[in-house]
Amino acid sequence: MAVNTGLAHLSDALFTTAIATYSLAMACYTAEYAFGRRGRVAATSRAEARVLVGAGGPSVEQPVAEAPARRSSTRRAAGERLGRLAVVLTVLGAAIHLGSIALRGVAADRVPWGNMYEFSSVAGVIAILAFLGALWRAPQIRYIGVFVMLPVILLMFLAGTVLYAKDAPLVPALQSYWLAIHVTAAAGSEGILITSAVFTVLFLIRQRYDAVTAGAGRLRFPVTLGARLPAPETLDKVAYRTVAFAFPIYTFGVIAGAIWAEAAWGRYWGWDPKETWAFIAWVIYAAYLHARATAGWKGRSAAWINLLGFGAMTFNFFVVNIVISGLHSYAGLN
Repeated sequence: MAVNTGLAHLSDALFTTAIATYSLAMACYTAEYAFGRRGRVAATSRAEARVLVGAGGPSVEQPVAEAPARRSSTRRAAGERLGRLAVVLTVLGAAIHLGSIALRGVAADRVPWGNMYEFSSVAGVIAILAFLGALWRAPQIRYIGVFVMLPVILLMFLAGTVLYAKDAPLVPALQSYWLAIHVTAAAGSEGILITSAVFTVLFLIRQRYDAVTAGAGRLRFPVTLGARLPAPETLDKVAYRTVAFAFPIYTFGVIAGAIWAEAAWGRYWGWDPKETWAFIAWVIYAAYLHARATAGWKGRSAAWINLLGFGAMTFNFFVVNIVISGLHSYAGLN
């Protein structure tokens, strides 16, 4: 079937518009991170210091600087407004992004995730939706949306440049209803796991920041970012819950892929590079969930296992698809 080039071009235009909208949202999140009330967590350590002084030593009265206080209050109010605007832009960008994906599918009359460009696009919008879902449950994390938007924008930029492929019919090997089942589960779970990886990195930064400020160490970038991050317990909880939600979907995707492989190649599992690394990532995430549920492996140790799983998944997507030849070489690149 011929591709509707008009709809394909419109899909590409919406994809670019979604990147621009996400970029504006990231700028607003950055403003709230820098100036908003929720982003000023560094004051917590100063408040604790004042409590200690009050408990064991004389309190010191400080002159009230009314004008700087008013300016600070104005900045915080502006940061709050920009944070709310950021959420609106994120929702708008996700709607535009979903429209781009839908139009690409309609243009070629197929599911729109048959190559690396399309897979990246789907994973990116799922990561955004996962963040919005986490934000619904924990509104206090809104201002750290900047750290979620950044990898999504980078992924979409890479997809629209290096990984881009023109809309075209699927190759015969992919013309199966299992594509919609297997790849949907894989893209959905990996998009959610992107969000989990971001929160895990932020957890490690905040925990390191707390350790350095409690001791005599010297703060350096990126540890300095921890001054305005939520409590490590909050970040750790969100990271764990997103993996716990994504893991069954990822497991279903692996099982669906094995069933499809039996129908297409006459065997359920052949240790193809893609299959091997998908299994490695699955084992690591299973170990993370087990470790996270075990008291002795909470915190940093479990967080590093989570990032190791994300690293294996990323290696599987980029290196295995592009560099290593196998039965799953359908990247769509020239």
